[in-house]
Amino acid sequence: MLQRLFIFLLLFLVLPDLYLYLRFIVRLTAKWWLRVLYWVPSFLLTAGLLYLLYFANNAFAERHTQDIGWFSIIFFLFTAPKLLLVLFTVLGIPFHKWLRWPRTPFICTGLTLAVLSIVMILYGSFVGRTRFEVKEVTYTSPRLPQAFDGYRIVQLSDLHIGSWQGNTPAIRKLVDLVNAQQPDLIVFTGDLVNHRAVELNDFQEILAGLKAGDGVYSILGNHDYGPYFHWKSKQDQDNNLIELKQRQAAMGWKLLNNEHTFLIQGNDSIALIGVENQGEPPFSQHGDLPKAKAGIEGMFKLLLSHNPTHWRREVLPESDIDLMLAGHTHAMQLQLGNYSPSVYIYPEWGGMYLEGTRGLYVNVGIGYVGLPFRFGAWPEITVLTLRR
Repeated sequence: MLQRLFIFLLLFLVLPDLYLYLRFIVRLTAKWWLRVLYWVPSFLLTAGLLYLLYFANNAFAERHTQDIGWFSIIFFLFTAPKLLLVLFTVLGIPFHKWLRWPRTPFICTGLTLAVLSIVMILYGSFVGRTRFEVKEVTYTSPRLPQAFDGYRIVQLSDLHIGSWQGNTPAIRKLVDLVNAQQPDLIVFTGDLVNHRAVELNDFQEILAGLKAGDGVYSILGNHDYGPYFHWKSKQDQDNNLIELKQRQAAMGWKLLNNEHTFLIQGNDSIALIGVENQGEPPFSQHGDLPKAKAGIEGMFKLLLSHNPTHWRREVLPESDIDLMLAGHTHAMQLQLGNYSPSVYIYPEWGGMYLEGTRGLYVNVGIGYVGLPFRFGAWPEITVLTLRR
């Protein structure tokens, strides 16, 4: 698998370089040192790929996750613009050959898109990933008790706190932004960590500063179980999950593991339900919705479930839950207008979705996995107002 990925990335790197070298570089300069200089980035990136393939074991990858992420950004910074330029240059060949169209418009289009891709990658890496966005959303239901009309919920999701190591000011800013919304309730819909509970060491006290009238409630996401870390034993993995639960309790967060609680306003109440991760394969399935909602028939129900596919798989056909809040998709950390490539994996990848009066809201998350990059799918703070 890794060998095939390496071959694909190597072709992705070398073929555009080779084409551009023969098509432009040899015509633009006869100086040998400039021609050699052109190949230096590709040589260094190839060396990096070879090192990751043959010398970087699992322990290295786990210790240097952020470094690998930044290497990936540099890789795409050099390869994506060249690929776009090559595609449009090659696209112009048949038009020039058979229709006698000039090559210049195709080359200029490729150059323009190449420059835009550079700007997008740099902005998404250095600005976009910390550009917190407060999204105001309204959900209306005739089943909502009158006392909850105007009730404000802040939803956070997919913090992936391990990706924020060395950047505590950003998380302080996040907490301040959330508290400034003066919410009645704060909910967190999973993936607090990348792998291990110890990722919270520098952030636990900061996150404990989240405040809402009815408190902070959370659920577990697929990353919180630690399935992508190479543990020495199953017991170590189990102990890590226990520690993560203890740390959330120490922060004042109330974890809902296949259970429910009641939110009360005056003489009215609604049910807040939380299930463990209930993903589609290969993601883990620990959720037990029947258990979580037992004994709350007839009430307005708000469900926290990490994976949005749970909505159509079980929530809609097998329950009467009014509104589900989810995360997980990250919108693949890339959104252009109303489009995200995540739509090819998740039909409901971001925003509000309705079936009659029943709703699903998907938060595109705060943190990132893999690439330290977000463009368009800015780190999201959802402010959800319930209306009757």
